[in-house]
Amino acid sequence: MRLPTPVRVLNETLAFLLELAALAALAWWGWESSEALAVRLVVAVAAPTAAAVLWGLFAAPKARFAVALPWVLLVKALVFGASAAALYALDRHTGALAFAVVAVANTALATADRRAETGTGRLRP
Repeated sequence: MRLPTPVRVLNETLAFLLELAALAALAWWGWESSEALAVRLVVAVAAPTAAAVLWGLFAAPKARFAVALPWVLLVKALVFGASAAALYALDRHTGALAFAVVAVANTALATADRRAETGTGRLRP
């Protein structure tokens, strides 16, 4: 299914905002993870950094490694799932659910659009 250009642009913008929100949720969770300042700092930096590195290697539009679609979707599920779990752990249950639903819908639309564009199971030819 090929999305009309304005819808594609909006969906890609939403995808970028979701990625930023995922990193912010992981940082917030990391900050709240401990009473010890050193632990808070380490986890608040390490959690979003690990997610960003994983995303950049396998899931970003210009990822370092072009992998098959199932692997890209696995990375997205891990990052978005961890972010939703982080929000849930912060007692933001409604926010966690909303984030997860929007992330799944956004990813499904983007995946269908890119597959229609490339005609393959990969996000990039």
